[in-house]
Order: sequence, then C-alpha cells, then structure tokens
Amino acid sequence: MNCFILIALAVTASAQIGFAQINYAKIEILTEQYTPNLFMLAGAPGDADLNHPDGAGGRIGILTGPDGIFMVDSQYIQVTDKVLAAIRKISSQPIRYLTNTHLHVDHSGGNGNIVKQGAILLAREELRKDMARAANMDPARLPNITYGMGDPIKFRMNGEVVDLIPIRAAHTGGDTIIRFENADIVMIGDFYRNYGYPYIDINNGGSLQGALEALDYLVKMAGPNTKLIPGHGTIIKREDIVPYRNMIMDVRSKVEQLVKQGKTEQEVLAAKPTSAYDAKIPGALGAVGGTTSADRFVRMLFSELKK
Repeated sequence: MNCFILIALAVTASAQIGFAQINYAKIEILTEQYTPNLFMLAGAPGDADLNHPDGAGGRIGILTGPDGIFMVDSQYIQVTDKVLAAIRKISSQPIRYLTNTHLHVDHSGGNGNIVKQGAILLAREELRKDMARAANMDPARLPNITYGMGDPIKFRMNGEVVDLIPIRAAHTGGDTIIRFENADIVMIGDFYRNYGYPYIDINNGGSLQGALEALDYLVKMAGPNTKLIPGHGTIIKREDIVPYRNMIMDVRSKVEQLVKQGKTEQEVLAAKPTSAYDAKIPGALGAVGGTTSADRFVRMLFSELKK
C-alpha cells in the first residue's frame, strides 16, 4: 500500500474516531454570545456525535463587525450549511478570515466550503503539511497563508485584537491558541478538555510534553477573569488548569512506574492508573473508538514512555 495512503488512513483514524457513529443530520448548532460581537458556535450535546456526546464536533469562534467576520475553526464538512445558517443569524457581513486551532476534521473539515465563501484561510505550516497528506484532499481546505513558531500574528478588526499564538506540538503538531485581547477570551483548541481524559494525537505530531508546556503557558498568559474556551467541554478559568495538569502528571507517574517494572500495555491498563480520577471526570469511562477515554489516555502515555 502506498505510504501516503497509510498516512492518510492514520490521520483519518486518529482524527475521526468512531466516524461511522456520527449522525450529521441530527447535529444541531447552538450559538453562545460572549460580547456584543464575539460568538461561539457549538454542536448540541446528545447522541448525534458519539465521539463528543458533550457537544457535537469542535467549537467555532465568530468575531463580527463592519470589517467582516473572523472565524476560528469550521466543524465537520457535512454540517457547513448549518454553520453558515447560524452565522447568518448573527451577521450578514462576509467571512474574511478563517483559521484553525489544529487539523482534526471536527475543527477543519469545513475549511473548503468556507474558503469558497471568500474567506482567506491561514494556519500553521505543520498543519498544512499534515492535512495535505490525505488522499483526495480538496485544495481549498488547505491554508493558503501559513506560519511557524514565533511571535503571535495579530489581526486588528472590529474593535478587537486577535492573536494567533503558535505553540509547540501539543494536541497535534500544528496547534494554535487564539486570543481575543479586548474581550479577554482565549480559544484553547483541544490540548485541554474536561470531558474525558486528554487526547494527544501522537500519530499527527502531538506530544504530552508540548501539551504540558501549553498548559503552563496558559496559566502565565491568562488573567484572573480570562475565559478559556476549549474546543470541547465547558468554559474554564486559569485556576482550573493547575489541577488538570496535576492529574496528568500523577497518572503519567503511575504509568511510568509500571513501565519501569517491565509491565506490558495490557498489564498497565489492567492496573487502572486513572482510577483515582475516573469518578470525577465526566466521560472518563465513555466509549471512544472501541475503548474508553481512560484507556486511550493510558495507551498514549504508555506509548510515549516506551519511546
């Protein structure tokens, strides 16, 4: 089998776990308003997307105003019409810019459809390279302006300053944090989630160390009233990051000790290193792709530590 097809299959498997379980026709797009011109679109909770029962697909950001719309993420391609309908209830202005927090299709699948509305798409160079590997890729889905690590890219529009902040490989190899300075709101992407355990996509360049560094960066960047908005799950503040990071480090330490003892992956899973947290984390034992969120997390830790 062609190596690029293998890579594409890996991307598909990691980005679309349980893909066949998604009932796109049932997905409902809900609108959340945070300031007079900053909105978030989120899939309704339920059984339409069993991979994300807390809310179908990834959260979308919409900054509106006379300068046009700045859009963050684009959801599944299959729900673009619903996304556009929700946007048009907010504003009739053109969508001028679209950016992605990372490459997974519940955040970037609709890119091509939004670009065809006239938007300029920009994202990490790493994201573009990973996305371009997929077979039969619509070129319109690929960012036509890219950037790497370095200083944030700033957009000044609609009375807001939008920062695109590249971070080291965390959830994937091409993650970006989006900050709305005046609104004091930050879109995190998926290296933080409070429904189920963390998901680090090591097949697409993600790393646990990068995710930990990104969490540390958030604590330093955020103020006491900053709203931190993950791609999935509930809105948090700075003080919620520390216990989340501590949980990761504790489970990692338990897995590391088992690895040092020469335990196999199945033996590590059987030891239930997440048991102290399973009852506290919504969705911890929920099914994802034939396993549980807890076991997926432990498998990822085992894989990283074995390296």
